Amino acid sequence: MLTIGSGRGLARAATSALAARSSTTQSGATVVKPQSPCTPLHASSAAAVAAACFSTATALARSNSSSLAARFAARNRNRLSSIGRATSSAASGVSALSYSSSAVVSVSTVPTIMQKSNATLVLDDGSSISGVSFGAPVSGSGEVVFSTAMVGYPESLTDPSYSGQILVITQPLVGNYGVPSMERDQFGLLKNFESDKIHVSGVIVSDYAAQHSHETAVESLQQWLVRSGVPAISGVDTRALVKRCRDHATLLGKIVHDSVDASSVPFIHPGHTNQIALVSRKSSVLYNESGDVTVLAVDCGIKTSIIRCLAEQGARVKVVPWDHDILNEEYDALFLSNGPGDPLHAEPLINQVRTLIAKATSTAANGVKPIFGICMGNQIIGRAAGLSTFKMRYGNRGHNVPAVHQFTGQCIITSQNHGYAVSDESLAQNTQWKSLFRNANDNTNEGLVHVSAPIASVQFHPEAAGGPLDSTYLFKDFVSAVRASKSSGVLEQWAATQSLMHCIRPGTTSATTSTSALPMDLAAKSVYFPKPSKPTNIRKVLVLGSGGLSIGQAGEFDYSGSQCIKALKEEGVQTILLNPNIATIQTGSDLADAVYFLPVNVEYVDHVLRKEKPDSILLTFGGQTALNTGVECEKAGVFTKHGVRVLGTPITTLITSEDRDLFAKALGQINEPVAVSQAVSTVDDALAAAASIGYPVIIRSAFALGGLGSGFADTPEQLSEMATRSLSLAPQILVERSMKGWKEVEYEVVRDAENNCITVCNMENFDPLGIHTGDSIVVAPSQTLTDKEYHSLRAAAIRIIRHLGVVGECNVQYALNPKTSEYCVIEVNARLSRSSALASKATGYPLAFVAAKIALGHSLPTLRNSVTQTTTACFEPSLDYIVCKIPRWDLTKFDHVSREIGSCMKSVGEVMAIGRTFEEVIQKALRMVDPSVDGFMSKNFTDEQIPKLLSRPTDQRIFVIANAMKHKGYTVDQIYDLTKIDKWFLHKLDNIVTTERAVGEFNTVTSIDAHTMSVAKKLGFSDKQIAKLLPSAATGPVTEIQVRQHRKSLGVTPIVKQIDTLAGEFPAQTNYLYVTYNASVHDVEFGSQQQSAKSAQPAVMVLGSGNYRIGSSVEFDWCAVSSARALRKMGRQTIMVNYNPETVSTDYDECDRLYFEEISLERVLDIYDLEQPTGVIVSMGGQVPQNIALPLYENGVKIVGTSPLQVDMAEDRNKFSTLLDSIGVEQPEWSRLSSMQDAHAFSQRVGYPVLVRPSYVLSGAAMNVAYSPADLERFLGDAVAVSPLHPVVITKFINSAMEIDIDGVARNGELLSYAVSEHVENAGVHSGDATLVLPSRDLTATSHASLLDIARKIAVGLKITGPFNMQVLGERSTDGSPIRFKVIECNLRASRSFPFVSKTLGVNMIDMATRAMVGEPVEPISSNLLNWTLETARACGYQAVKVPQFSFTRLAGADPMLGVEMASTGEVACFGKDKYEAYMHALMSTNAFRLPKKAAFVTMDNLTDTFDVARVIKQLSAYGLKLYGTAQAAESARSVGVANMEVFDTASSLDALRSHVLDGSIDLVVNLAEIRAEGVTDVNYRIRRMAVDHNVPLVTNAKCAAFLADALVGVRKSVNNKAFQPPVYSWQEYTSGAFDPAVQAANLKATAPIRAQASL
Repeated sequence: MLTIGSGRGLARAATSALAARSSTTQSGATVVKPQSPCTPLHASSAAAVAAACFSTATALARSNSSSLAARFAARNRNRLSSIGRATSSAASGVSALSYSSSAVVSVSTVPTIMQKSNATLVLDDGSSISGVSFGAPVSGSGEVVFSTAMVGYPESLTDPSYSGQILVITQPLVGNYGVPSMERDQFGLLKNFESDKIHVSGVIVSDYAAQHSHETAVESLQQWLVRSGVPAISGVDTRALVKRCRDHATLLGKIVHDSVDASSVPFIHPGHTNQIALVSRKSSVLYNESGDVTVLAVDCGIKTSIIRCLAEQGARVKVVPWDHDILNEEYDALFLSNGPGDPLHAEPLINQVRTLIAKATSTAANGVKPIFGICMGNQIIGRAAGLSTFKMRYGNRGHNVPAVHQFTGQCIITSQNHGYAVSDESLAQNTQWKSLFRNANDNTNEGLVHVSAPIASVQFHPEAAGGPLDSTYLFKDFVSAVRASKSSGVLEQWAATQSLMHCIRPGTTSATTSTSALPMDLAAKSVYFPKPSKPTNIRKVLVLGSGGLSIGQAGEFDYSGSQCIKALKEEGVQTILLNPNIATIQTGSDLADAVYFLPVNVEYVDHVLRKEKPDSILLTFGGQTALNTGVECEKAGVFTKHGVRVLGTPITTLITSEDRDLFAKALGQINEPVAVSQAVSTVDDALAAAASIGYPVIIRSAFALGGLGSGFADTPEQLSEMATRSLSLAPQILVERSMKGWKEVEYEVVRDAENNCITVCNMENFDPLGIHTGDSIVVAPSQTLTDKEYHSLRAAAIRIIRHLGVVGECNVQYALNPKTSEYCVIEVNARLSRSSALASKATGYPLAFVAAKIALGHSLPTLRNSVTQTTTACFEPSLDYIVCKIPRWDLTKFDHVSREIGSCMKSVGEVMAIGRTFEEVIQKALRMVDPSVDGFMSKNFTDEQIPKLLSRPTDQRIFVIANAMKHKGYTVDQIYDLTKIDKWFLHKLDNIVTTERAVGEFNTVTSIDAHTMSVAKKLGFSDKQIAKLLPSAATGPVTEIQVRQHRKSLGVTPIVKQIDTLAGEFPAQTNYLYVTYNASVHDVEFGSQQQSAKSAQPAVMVLGSGNYRIGSSVEFDWCAVSSARALRKMGRQTIMVNYNPETVSTDYDECDRLYFEEISLERVLDIYDLEQPTGVIVSMGGQVPQNIALPLYENGVKIVGTSPLQVDMAEDRNKFSTLLDSIGVEQPEWSRLSSMQDAHAFSQRVGYPVLVRPSYVLSGAAMNVAYSPADLERFLGDAVAVSPLHPVVITKFINSAMEIDIDGVARNGELLSYAVSEHVENAGVHSGDATLVLPSRDLTATSHASLLDIARKIAVGLKITGPFNMQVLGERSTDGSPIRFKVIECNLRASRSFPFVSKTLGVNMIDMATRAMVGEPVEPISSNLLNWTLETARACGYQAVKVPQFSFTRLAGADPMLGVEMASTGEVACFGKDKYEAYMHALMSTNAFRLPKKAAFVTMDNLTDTFDVARVIKQLSAYGLKLYGTAQAAESARSVGVANMEVFDTASSLDALRSHVLDGSIDLVVNLAEIRAEGVTDVNYRIRRMAVDHNVPLVTNAKCAAFLADALVGVRKSVNNKAFQPPVYSWQEYTSGAFDPAVQAANLKATAPIRAQASL
């Protein structure tokens, strides 16, 4: 309640005039007529309110004279409305509430986060919390309560049930979409509010959005609060406050401004006052006078939406005061509304209801009038029935509360707002009443039903304003039952048997009989989706994986597959995994019982099913690969043949969701809008469809991943080209109306076989529709949707998945028109997706794990929330933070690639940042994507480029926006016009610019004051970023360590918060953590405060790999997870730091504490200072953690394993080359770049080509082979740019040299284990793009001995303790002398080949390395494998081949020619009796290879080795392929007796070749050109792109082409010229020798010492 009321009283008096025009009935009730939007406020009242606003603005200006606030005010002066105009307009008779633009209340638009504290929340427990006022300049007092709702603040603030309460909103960003108008509906009811005034006594938020953005907004939240006389403060750690509320039965508080003596403002307990009497209307009002049944609604604080819900069902609604004489009223049914406070204050009403209940239970059914109560109505009915009520500890207030129907077990998600409940103990003693619903979280009563009379009630709010629409049907059923009883004179026990008991289970017609899995309104329709039966007797399941990582299908499926297998293991189900991706965690032996490293296609699934004989299969955990394979298997009858059940979502649903035509028809059955479209299978049909629909159109491919084959077409010519390409990738495309510029919104939805449905996460794209969601910046939860938009889309998602029959998890994507709120469904992914992984990590809800449990037959209500362990899994997470996902592109690695982004995904990975302001998370995320980026920083673009790059997005768009804002003077409106990015996001970016300029005004680091430092940190500025904004001192540039030291001296330090899925509402011992400056209290304890025995154990911090990128992918996640698991086995506590939502390492169950945070010097030091671990492991996550090893060491961090000084020696090309010379290890001739003149001199001396090698880079970034002086100058510039702080070395490039990878483990310089992998390609192809063979049967014992000697020397020279990887060149001689091995580089960390060598050899080298690093005993590998020989390689009995996976089909224009800079996005590896068999398995596991059956086209250039070409041609001819080629290739063909090669004159025309490619007569292209294309007109480049664009297998390396040709011939001979169908064996059979009895004994003997030391 308010204690200072002048402003508030004026506002209340003013808003009371908003009642619609009315007349009075004979009974005395006011009849409400439909009205115009609003009635003007009296001028004097408007003037008084405006005067109050003026004093508020003046006070704020005085109290916030900080440079930040002043700068922002100056920048935004043109955005502020004139207070004087508002006052004078009001005085002239223009209403402030009529929302005339000249009468809007003026307030400061300076973000509250930039302002200094000027108000305090004082609590009755003696504590107080400071904040910034953004409401009226008055004090407020009441009970402090919290709501976990993430939308709907206009609805919440006007809910009468909040009377007398100070509302804490847990969603940290509030005010985003402003406040809508006072528009009224056809019943004369306010459309956007729940009453005609704000009822809360005050508002507490974390961050108030001063700049709102929404088409329906007419004023800001601040303007509304000021005008209404309601105080509000921001800048509060609301999560800490929620936990305090949670721990107090009643917490009283008061909001006091700094100018007010807090002691003069009393605490006021709302329970001591009859709040119902305060909010109930004083006279009766009649709505919908023409209704056919009369519902008497008792106003205990009735919400507008309740009246609307009754009126919309045709009821004549008479609303009467709470103390009205209802016993003498005429009506057909009685409704008891919601209301505030203690039901004991409603005793007069309770007595009347008691009389009615007595009458109902003693009278024949004909005379009984139904009674229905909501919220307070439930409590009143309970007390009238003789039950007791009690004050809950902290009540239920939110939009995500699960209520379980006690007669059906069905669970719905409800909106709630109450602090009292009906006692279970009293209910148990009453035989006439039953519990109708129960709260699935706290088990409190959620509804009552009489056993015989038509009386029922629910504790939740079915009107759902705000909130989910799951239970709005209750009004329909209530009014329908009343209507039926009135017309027939007989009431068919509505409450007890017909409606409230069964309709909660959609599609049923009685309390016990289910007829359909569909919602009630669809039950009568002809729908072909049956309700799935609950699976039983599941003993053995085959899980299909996703294969090698590619653009659109990356590590998120390792996460989902691993979670799936964990769930199966927990249920005791035997699991078989088919997945050729050897780098994944899911393919380790500690998860699946058997792993098959084989292609995921129909033929191999058939083989595995025949061999393993599982009873079931799961298709939805392996991405599009698994789903498409499953559909093909179904069509081929494979599942029927083997008697295998598909668990989870039925095949029919999968087909419908993927087939664009079927999908549109299915959604049409439930009237869900989809874009106007036509499904076609030919180019001509596509052109005809577009002509009918109208340009522009978008093309979407069926059964495709990541928008493959999609794009926008503005003309028939564009469409023809695009359709031709798309139809080569998919059998069907959809030509669809373009909605470019609309918002794109996603919902992750879960449904079980019992029809329980929840939406786990909603996400909003920063970018408008037109950019694939995988390439868009995404935030969760949505930030610019109103409650109506949010919950309308949520309800549609649930309707859709119920209709389709999804069982498990799926993703629904929408286009939303920001101007009209019209929406269209874009697509449904009826499987786990990239968004599923993001949603899981964003919310803490393990979607894949739950989906697997559902597939096994569990229902959502029976599963537990794995974070809290006490609440149900049938709930919708509340986020008291915001997450931001930003994609990672690596387009700069490719020649001629288009950098524009659109509907076809191009990103190779993504990051997710967590924080409590948008500014904080987007800056964190930008740094996560690329450590060289400091945050929202500008890059160089010309004035001419800016408008084009803003309107046609590229991977650099965010930096273009920064440049436009910071340097080109673009306003938010101008950028919006060009990008259609919502202004709310742009305003937030503008806040960063303002703060950056304010920080830059300080002359020294020590002059920065605490307020400015705090604001900068709250807005996501890093210490390094701040340092760069300051001028250099006399001693040099300001460093981030200097900023850190000053920041800590000011007391500005980060706070650790938990992700617990429930916004702090329930206690949760979660280890899922993030760091923020927008808080004041840690959620977890550190050091001596930690009490558990487990936390007292030594802790080791493991740094993960960060986002996936080319060169650092899932293999490093395997290393990090393997290291963490090894530590836990040793009894060590583990702390994982990583920020990649696609990974297993960011699963909360993989470590003791998970920090979803930046892997930067600043953040690691922050966590290290708090956690005080025994050390940090930097060698498992690839180059990102390795790059900060030395700075961490220099700042006192103990690095576990090899010293960072040695790491620096290995990473610094100059130091490493010097070391090799000193220990007698050969290397190619080298020179450190000291000047361009010296570089040219060195190159001339050793002769071109030379290799340019920058230091501290990953995947060969900026590494290039220079063939000329011009090349050298260009490449040196690139190398210096990518690694400016470290030396660049030039080495002699050795042509035709072989390349070897050595992966090893050492301890104090002693070599413990090593593996030698042979590259198929010659040196010159990056090792990540190379084809690796292990064990090699081609290296001699002499070569092995030389390599072992090199490994031992380097282990000693670098004092290695832990993992390491070396690349070695082998220079072949022409005289038969031994190969001379020369070291290229050594990485003192795990490499991408560690999973491959570990799983191939059967020893977990990461486990071994971790033990060595922490000082645990570990014995060296026995000499029989350490000294690997040709004989032992053959005795192994098998070989494994690792093959790269490329994604060139998605990278328009990229030249698919390999070089020293890595280009592959993933890898696969397979086993075989020899390398040829393994290679064929592996090739067929990639997404671009199919066995050629018709013809090959061979081309070359002047640098191509003719011997290699001739060998390839001869073997391909022997294999039986028809051959086409260039004149040069034909000449080579004749040299080996192949005379029938048909020659194409590609120099003059490619038309003949293109026609053969398009009609499928050429199904293999071998392009062996060595000269890199300088432009897109190069013939060989065009041939390569032609193959890629039309999905024809392409080989561009001569050694690989020869290997392929030999393998094709060898395999065909081995299977007697039949199709390639070798026997299939599991990984376990290979490594045990069980696949071949002849080698089993020898293999087991050779590997026994290894298996005794470590196992996977």
